[in-house]
Amino acid sequence: MSGLIGKKIGMTSMFDAAGKNIPCTVIQAGPCVVTQIKTKEKDGYEAIQLAFDDKKEKHTSKALQGHFAKAKTTPKRMVAEFTRFEKENRKEYGEKIGVEVFFEGEFIDVVGISKGKGFQGVVKRHGFAGVGQATHGQHNRLRAPGSLGASSWPSRVFKGMRMAGRTGGNRVKMINLQVMKIIPEKNIIIVKGSVPGPNGSYIILERWS
Repeated sequence: MSGLIGKKIGMTSMFDAAGKNIPCTVIQAGPCVVTQIKTKEKDGYEAIQLAFDDKKEKHTSKALQGHFAKAKTTPKRMVAEFTRFEKENRKEYGEKIGVEVFFEGEFIDVVGISKGKGFQGVVKRHGFAGVGQATHGQHNRLRAPGSLGASSWPSRVFKGMRMAGRTGGNRVKMINLQVMKIIPEKNIIIVKGSVPGPNGSYIILERWS
């Protein structure tokens, strides 16, 4: 199997063999349930759908209730597809997959939704420097965006102009994060570095090697 669905628990730190303190992220990865197996003949591509984290039945639509019932499992909150997996190691409906798919020391990719920061200006959103000084009467221009374009021609602002707007809440992939420690009995994976999203958010762990 090439990946798992998990939940970000928080951050901690670990010491490596040289005694260096390394910031790490604690992730609860699985157990995930196989809820659908897609084939090239029926669906046009091959993939395994995993589901994670129990959900109340009264908060689940009838269609999804039937979908999860086919896999003989309770409704889940998070569903994701994985297209890379070992063809000879076929999975079955309702089969549970845990942290055993990864091993300590390997490098994985982690996908999550970054923290939303609301409507922000160009300094915070795009890293503009602003005017940089308050001389020559520029008392209110320190964090302003500056010129947006010409006036007479083309008399408009070009698409893609970096301006103020909503920041965060984007799909972000952190690549090559090393697995520092695995705690199988608690379904915990500790990876080196930071992971996008707030504590309690859902993330996807992928192996591409």
